[in-house]
Amino acid sequence: MKATVKWTDGAMFVGESGSGHAVVMDGSPELGGRNLGPRPMEMLLIGTGGCSTYDVMSMLKKSRQQVVDCRVEIEAERADAVPAVFTSIKLHFIVTGVGLKDNHVKRAVELSAEKYCSASIMLGAAGVAISHSYEIVEFSAD
Repeated sequence: MKATVKWTDGAMFVGESGSGHAVVMDGSPELGGRNLGPRPMEMLLIGTGGCSTYDVMSMLKKSRQQVVDCRVEIEAERADAVPAVFTSIKLHFIVTGVGLKDNHVKRAVELSAEKYCSASIMLGAAGVAISHSYEIVEFSAD
């Protein structure tokens, strides 16, 4: 896997993935940015959430669960000192569907946390306290 990150000006950078997709990252005005994109550490959280949600949805599809929406809300704490690394990350999945089985959702979240999500497992191995939780919302067409 490869990527490039190119400085554009101030505190703005453009990252390009090996697959050819680009994303703008920018700093706050106080740090020389123009607030035109997420911060690099926010990108790390977004990537972790994307990695884990990909796993959860893949497993729920394989178990033929009728999911109509899935999102993960992420809260993180950072150290007060430099480097301001993440000290804890909480991932809370909200899975909406028709007749979803709790044991399937629970297992999908557990497997992502323990076996499949490279991002969260890597951060956990680096000392970040990572927790996972979930809730199921029954879909209503009303």
